[in-house]
Amino acid sequence: MARCLFVWLHRWVGLLLAAFLVVIGLTGSLLAFNVELQRVFAPQLFATPRPGVAQLDLVTLMERAAPLIPHARVRGATQFESDQAAIAFQPETDPATGKPYRLGFTDFFIDPWTGAELGRRNNADLSEGLVNVMPFVFQLHSKLLIKGGGKLFLGILAIIWTLDCFVGFYLTLPVASSAFWRKWRVAWGIKRRAGAYRLNFDLHRAGGLWLWPMLLVFAWSGVMFNLRPAYDWAMGKLMDHGSVIDELKDIMHRPANPAPALGWRRALEVGERLMTEQAAQRGLTAEPPALFSYQERGGLYVYGARTSLHFPDGSHTKPALLMFDGDTGALIKFMSPAPERFGDLFDGWLPALHMAHVFGLPYKIFVSAFGLALAMLSATGVYIWWKKRKARRFRGSRARDAELGLETAMCECTAPHK
Repeated sequence: MARCLFVWLHRWVGLLLAAFLVVIGLTGSLLAFNVELQRVFAPQLFATPRPGVAQLDLVTLMERAAPLIPHARVRGATQFESDQAAIAFQPETDPATGKPYRLGFTDFFIDPWTGAELGRRNNADLSEGLVNVMPFVFQLHSKLLIKGGGKLFLGILAIIWTLDCFVGFYLTLPVASSAFWRKWRVAWGIKRRAGAYRLNFDLHRAGGLWLWPMLLVFAWSGVMFNLRPAYDWAMGKLMDHGSVIDELKDIMHRPANPAPALGWRRALEVGERLMTEQAAQRGLTAEPPALFSYQERGGLYVYGARTSLHFPDGSHTKPALLMFDGDTGALIKFMSPAPERFGDLFDGWLPALHMAHVFGLPYKIFVSAFGLALAMLSATGVYIWWKKRKARRFRGSRARDAELGLETAMCECTAPHK
C-alpha cells in the first residue's frame, strides 16, 4: 500500500516538476560555462589584457565611472574577472517627477586598467542583442523570468524536488527482500535492444540512480539559493549549523545613513586594514578586494576579497567578507572563509558544486552534461506516464467493449425468437 502511494506521488510530482526541470537543466547546462559564453556573445564587455601594467583600485574605477553615469550615484564596484569590473549605481530622484531617473541601462562595465567604459546594458533584455543572451539565460534559470516571486516559487519547487529524490530512490528498490542485491542490480543497467518504452524506463531509472547524489546536491542547493529560511531550519535540525539570516538580523535593522563620515578612499583603507587583521588572525592572506560597496540601509561598507584558503581541489580560493560602520570604521561583521562549524562545510560546498566553481574544466563539463541529463530524466518520466496512461485507457476501452459485448449477447439470448 505504501509503495502504491509513493508511486502515485512520484508520478504526479514528476509531472508537476517536469517542465521546470527541463528549463532548469538546459539553462544550467549553459551556465556551467557562463563566463566563457559571455566572452563569446559579449566580447566588448571584457578589456584587452595589459601585461606588466598595474590595475586601478576599485575606488579609482568608481571615480572614473561617476562622470559617465549622469543622474546616478555610484554605490560600489566588483571585479570577479581579471579583465572586467562592474560598477554598482543607484538612480537619483528626478525633481520634476519625484521618481528615479530612467537611465536606460542596469549594468555598467569598465576597463580595470584604464577606467574607460567597456559597455552598458539592460540586464536580460534580448532586444539589445547577443550582449544579453547569458543574462537572459541566468534570469530564466534563477527566477524563471518571474518578477517578484520567482525565487520563492523556485524555492518551493526545490523543496518538492528534494523530497522526490528520496521517493524516486525508494521506488528503485526491489519489492521483495530475497536476493535483494541481485534484483537491485537490474535497476542500475539499461537493457540493450529493448523497445522504446523499456529504453525510456531504463534511462529514467538507471539515470536517476547513477546521478542520485548530484540530483540531491542540486535540488537542496536550489533550496539554499531560493528559500534560505527553510534551508537554515532544516540544516539546524540535522547538524551544528547557524542561520545566516539570524547572524545578519541585527545588521539589517541598523539605521539608514545616506552620508557616511568615511569617504570612499578612507573607507577602502579601513577595509584593507580590517581584512588584513582578520585574515592574519586565522593564518590567511587576503588579495586585493574584488568587492567594495556602501549600503545606505544599515550605514555600512562591505568589503570582500579572495584569500589564500582554497577548496580541497585547489582550483578556487575561498573569499572573505567583512562589514564596517560607515562613520566610525568599527568592524561589524567578519564572515570567514574557514568553516567554524560542521554545517559551514555544506554552506561552502553546495554553491561551489552548483555553480561549477571547483574541480576545474572536467567538472564544468560534467555539470553541463548533468543539465542535459536532468532534462532527459524529466522527458523520459513524462514519456513513461504517457505510455502507461495510454495503456490504462486501452485496457479500460477493452473492458468496456467486453462488457458491452456480454450485455449484447445476453440480450440476444433472452430476446423472443420469431
